[in-house]
This record gives sequence, C-alpha cells and structure tokens, in this order.
Amino acid sequence: MNKIREFLEVFGQSSGKWIVLASMVGVLVGIGAIVFDRLGRVVVRFAMAQFTGYAPMEAAGEEAVMMPADAVFSPWMLVLVMTLGGLVSGTIVYWFAPEAEGSGADAVIDAFHNRRGKMRARIPLVKTIASAITLGTGGSGGREGPISQIGAGLGSVLADRLKLSPRDRRILMAAGMGAGVGAIFRAPLAGAVFAAEILYSDSDMEADVIVPSATASIVAYSLFTQALPIEFRYMPLFGDDLHHTLTSPLELLPYAFLAIAVTIVGVVYVKLFSGTRRRFLELPLWPHIKPAIGAIMAGLVGIGLFRMVGNNMHALGVLGTGYGTLQLALTNAAELGIPMLLIIVFAKIVTTALTIGSGGSGGVFGPSMVIGGCLGAAIGLGFQAMFPSVVTQPEAYAVVGTAGFFAGVARAPISTIIMVRALTGDFGLLVPTMLVTTLSFVMCSRWRLYHWQVPTRMDSKAHRGDFIVDVLEGLKVGDVFDPNRKVLLIPEATTLDEIVHCLADNQQHYFPVVDKQKRIVGIFSDDDVRTYLYNDSIWRLAVANDVMTTDLVSVTPEDDLNTALKRFTSLNLEELPVIDIDEPGKLLGMLRRKETIAAYNRRLVEHKQTAEDA
Repeated sequence: MNKIREFLEVFGQSSGKWIVLASMVGVLVGIGAIVFDRLGRVVVRFAMAQFTGYAPMEAAGEEAVMMPADAVFSPWMLVLVMTLGGLVSGTIVYWFAPEAEGSGADAVIDAFHNRRGKMRARIPLVKTIASAITLGTGGSGGREGPISQIGAGLGSVLADRLKLSPRDRRILMAAGMGAGVGAIFRAPLAGAVFAAEILYSDSDMEADVIVPSATASIVAYSLFTQALPIEFRYMPLFGDDLHHTLTSPLELLPYAFLAIAVTIVGVVYVKLFSGTRRRFLELPLWPHIKPAIGAIMAGLVGIGLFRMVGNNMHALGVLGTGYGTLQLALTNAAELGIPMLLIIVFAKIVTTALTIGSGGSGGVFGPSMVIGGCLGAAIGLGFQAMFPSVVTQPEAYAVVGTAGFFAGVARAPISTIIMVRALTGDFGLLVPTMLVTTLSFVMCSRWRLYHWQVPTRMDSKAHRGDFIVDVLEGLKVGDVFDPNRKVLLIPEATTLDEIVHCLADNQQHYFPVVDKQKRIVGIFSDDDVRTYLYNDSIWRLAVANDVMTTDLVSVTPEDDLNTALKRFTSLNLEELPVIDIDEPGKLLGMLRRKETIAAYNRRLVEHKQTAEDA
C-alpha cells in the first residue's frame, strides 16, 4: 500500500492516477459481482428449487437454474422459504450492518452526500450475503441496488486503505457503484453514467466520476463476463433478438400516452413504497424480523395471484427479479394478455414495497423494469387493438416502458436510456424512448424513489468545498465578527446635514439607523448619502429615516458563513448587521465581507494542511 501511495503522490490529480485507482476498484468489484451472482444462484438452487419445486424464469441472456428431477411445485412451501429467507437476511443485516438494509443505492447516495464517502468495510460482505438470500428465496427486488452498495463499499474501503482524501474517496465509491451496475447488467457505459447521474434529482451530473467509473466498469465487466458460460458472455441480458423501429410519426402519440401512464403508475409506486417503509419503521418490533413479515406478506400476494389466475406460473413473476416475465412481455406480449400484464404491474408494486420497504435487501431498478415493461406491453396491445395499422409492434412499448418508468421515479433519464438499450440490444427505438423518458422525468419532478438524492451539485454537502461552503462548515458568524468594534449608530431623526458631517469625520461605510430604544430600524451606506451632496437645499429637511432602507438584510451569530456569503452576494453588500437572535432588533455589531473571506482563507489553509498530512 505504501508503494501505491507513493505512486499516487507522483501523479497527483492526473488521469493516470485515476486509471490506476479505478482499475483496482474494477478488479475488486468484478470479483464481488461474480461472488454475488453465483451465491444468488446457489440459494435459488438449494433453497427455492430444492424445497418448493419452483425456480423463477430467467431472462434470455442468463443461465437457467437447474431444477431437481422430482421437483413438484408447492405454493405454501414457497411462502415458508420466503419467510425464512427474510428472517435470515434481516438477522444478518441488523446484527452486523444495519445500513445494508433496503435497496442499497439510496444508502450509497447518502454516503456520497452526507458521510464523506465513508462506508464500513463489512458492508460489502453483509450486503452480498443478505441480498443473495433475499432475492434467492423469492423476495421481490433487483440486483442493481445490492451491487451498487457492494461496489461502492469496496471503493470506499480501498480509499481508506490508501488514506485518500474525502473527495477522492467519494469518487472511488461512486466508481465502485458504477462498476457494479456495469458488470451485473453487462452494460459498462450505462454503469458509468448511472453512477454520475443517480446522485442528483434535477438532471445534474457528477462529472468527476465519469472517467473513473467508466474505467472501473470496463474492468469489472471484463472480469464478470469471463465467469459466464461462453454463450452468454456478450449477449444482452434480454437476448439479441429484439429489433423494433418507429413505424410512423403518428406512433409518437401513443408513446406520449405511455409517458403519462408510466408517470401515474410511478407516483403510485413511490407513494406505496415510501408509505410501506414508513409503516414498517413504525412497527414496535425488532427490526430483525420485519423483513420476514414483509416476505410472508409478499409471498401471500404472489400465491394469491397465482391461484386467482388459474395457477398460471407467469403470475409468479411478481416474486423474485421478475426478469422471466419481463422477457415474455418484450418478446410475446400477447401470450400474457392485457389483464395479466396489468395485474403483474400492480402486484409487483405491492410485493416490491413489502420486500424492500420492510428492510429486505434488494434493488428497485429490476422491479421498475418489470413494472414499466409490463405496463408498456399492455398499452401497446391496447393501441394495437384500436389502431392496428399504426401500432404494429406492441412489444416495442414494453422496451420503451422499461426506460420511461425508471427514468421518472429514479430521476435518471440519460443512464436509463443507455441501460435499457444495453439490456435489450434494441437500438431502433431511440426517438420514442427519449420522448417517453423526457416526459416522465418532467412530470415526475415532485416524486422520487431515492430519498437521499439532492437536486443539484449546489445542494450537496459533498460540493460545499467547490462553493466555499465546505471550507466554512462549522464556522458561525459569532466566531468571525468583532462585537467590540465601535459602530456609529444614527438616530432616525438625525438630519441629513448632520449625517453629511458625520461621514466627513468617519471611515465607516454602512450606518445602522436606530429608534429611541436603540433598536435597528434601517440602514444606509455612504453611497446612499452621496446622491444628496449636490442638493444642499434639503440637507436640513431630510432625516435619516428618509435616506435609509428598511429592507434589512442581516444575520445572527448562529448563522453559518455560507448563509452570510449568500446574503453578501445577493445585493453586493460589503457589511451586514448582526442581530441578536433572542432580541430581534438589537444590534450586536457589523460583519464585514472581508472578515468572511479572511476566515475562508484561513480554513482553506487548514484543510490543505490536513490533506497533506493525510
């Protein structure tokens, strides 16, 4: 490690440094993705398939799980296995790493913005085991959340071992997240953009992350694919037979309707997911058993649906990842039919909310693809029935629906477009995909699936250094301004003539105006007075009350210097009154802009010295 640190010190912040670091992260994450994938398959084979006689259908680009020769499906055994899986997973998580519960991606976003990129070294291991158990025993979730947290944890741990700065640790953590997504979905470009985009909700992007994340994704993807059977190594997850095109400009109207539909269903998804999570948090029970409660409820929903539709195995797509059901929606939607597709859409929302909202370990991207894809397929079939000459490929709507749905609720339109193109290998639907994702992104602006996303880089604590805030973090106005510095106060009845003579004998630039109780009622600057200098006829008529502005821009001793800087710059002021927070109107002194900048420079030097010592 010492040799590596010496190498990095030579390269500083150059691209060479990030190529080396990101490649190291890529190797770790590639191995982690292989372990996670294989462990999940082992759990499916020896927990679900062995005891329930059922294994979820896989996507076309995935290796099917071998079933026992004497397998007989037992619905109630499936519920039991899911319940035990939730109990074991919850116990592991809450005993060893409670922050590994839930989807995982949201925890990574929180660590990036609020925790200086720090994640405990045990998280990747705990998340790997818990997620493999949750998903392998039929929990409704996806793989992107767990692998995001696994990859991010490996990147954070590597940064800690190399004693990198918080900024570098955040970048490596995000690169690990992108590498995990790029590897598990065999979409390295999508993983790189996902890591940069998913952190923000208002179409902002973490530009510093893209190159390291792309490098790490390439390495992780290369390692992961070599562990797959040769026939699946370079095949898109949902096969390479999906080839659709936009047949007519008129077809953009049904796609616009699809955007409205995915927005409405997306809002339902977000609200139900958030509400379920809140209810489980409020339950007065040990958190270890809550995932088991969610699992048994999700299992009962799945089995109830299975019975309701006449023991149709397609209904069980509401459990597990659901990729097999989505595969059918993408290739032969008519086999499922509109009623079954819509039932799966809303049942999948419920089972995902129960599984992950209760604390189960799984992602939300996979279920979002199933929900969006099945909804799109249902709408495609509906429009085909009404306008068969315009809508000739209802499965195309399933492809576009997978992108549009997640783009809206996850606030990540660009990476989602790239991701779905990579997963399906279908590049003929770029225009309708862009239309639907853009519309759903705009219409879903008030709702988001990831709680810890912030609107833009300006709102992230991770970038307070870029905008002076981080350097001033912890500094209060009361630490900087001098309460003992004499400030000339102007009574509000003082004539302009007296004010002019005061200015001639005083170096002060801003003059607080006070009433008889010495409470500040306004303020004026020497520039305000200069406008009257060539009109001495009103010197004895005008008073301070006529010159001052009552629209006070002030601070309190408890305000931080970031707040003060924003108020300085809002009106280009050089000084601000400091008002007592407990006695409004009581002036404590004046804060100067140059004092704030001096404090900033001192803190910046301290931060640089700390970084050099690290």
